Amino acid sequence: MSRRKGRILAFQALYSHDLVNKPLEELLKFDWDKSDESSAVEGDGEKEDSSSKEDSYDYARLLIAGTINHLEEIDGIIKAHLSEKWTMERLNKVALAVMRISVFSLLNQKDISPSIVINEAVAIAKDFGAEDSYKFINAVLDKISKETAS
Repeated sequence: MSRRKGRILAFQALYSHDLVNKPLEELLKFDWDKSDESSAVEGDGEKEDSSSKEDSYDYARLLIAGTINHLEEIDGIIKAHLSEKWTMERLNKVALAVMRISVFSLLNQKDISPSIVINEAVAIAKDFGAEDSYKFINAVLDKISKETAS
């Protein structure tokens, strides 16, 4: 598995958390083996070894735990970068989950280029979000990345 698959698994877990408010402990006990069967995380047809899968799972766990543990801070940053017309309540759950993971990465994973974080968010939004939500996500994350770069 790749980091992209780890991000997708984390996105799915955070989306689920937002819908049913599952506690962090339950999210981290997700049945990772069954998730491999999901078409949402099927990749490029590459054969994966167990260490590669475990790396993706570990990365997903890092994103899930980090995002949930910093949720108040992350939501505050997102809220501060929304235009006047938008509120947190108005955001759809897919866009919110994607942005939350991405903001966590922008704040805490300085070894990953902000452009990569944003490109990954856009790709996930295109696969799972509303038709043009990726444009909105791109704009908000771009503003946040410029602020967090300093």
